[in-house]
Amino acid sequence: MQVAELQGLAVHYADQGPRDGRAVVFGNSLGTDLRVWDAVLPLLPQGLRLVRYDKRGHGLTQATPGPYSIGQLADDAAALMDHLGLRDAVFVGLSIGGLIGQSLAARRPDLLRGLVLSNTAAKIGTPELWRDRIATIRAGGIEAIGAATMERWFSPAFRETTECRAWQMMLERQPLDAYAAACEAIAAADLREATATLRLPTLAIAGELDGATPPEIVRDTAALIPGARFEVLPGAGHLPGVEVAPAYAALLTRFLEELG
Repeated sequence: MQVAELQGLAVHYADQGPRDGRAVVFGNSLGTDLRVWDAVLPLLPQGLRLVRYDKRGHGLTQATPGPYSIGQLADDAAALMDHLGLRDAVFVGLSIGGLIGQSLAARRPDLLRGLVLSNTAAKIGTPELWRDRIATIRAGGIEAIGAATMERWFSPAFRETTECRAWQMMLERQPLDAYAAACEAIAAADLREATATLRLPTLAIAGELDGATPPEIVRDTAALIPGARFEVLPGAGHLPGVEVAPAYAALLTRFLEELG
């Protein structure tokens, strides 16, 4: 386990591959930790430098008092990349990680040469939706939303597997206050104007059965960025790297090869 002290925040990260390899940085979704990428990484080309991290208040990264903002979370990612000396990286952002990626690309274009927006959008849901979720977990704990979240995250077939239970336990064991703070960050985020200014190679990925960020909102976000490519993975929900890792890795590999 590796931990970086970044501006008073202890960030847990994993740094695999040759230090002189092209860097790919992975930002995980709300309610998960860096293990969300476990099935994908072994399927990517050799020679890459693969960096994963737990965002503020998730996994083994320090939980600080909320509320959080997407800009703050993007600054955390930039601080980690600066700490590791990463430049010309591709950032792969899943769900809230995709919001972080959009903000990072706008705030620190010097760090990135490509962007993957997975199961995300420039604006996700409404403030009312997120306030309702926060109220629910404040009243009954994250367990109160566990089963409903699995329905949004995964296809019916995957929800019948024992692995799905492990993902529900991962969600329910996140620190409640930090989860709520991340919900507040999503509620306040409307990145449509900033994302429309981006001019870097972008791949947008949606899951056909995603109940959290349906394909149409991923497509609409891709349309904001000139030249962005949009792909839909059949049979996948909100975490396609878990459900259909080979197909997901194939899309990433093609995009990385196009970037050289």
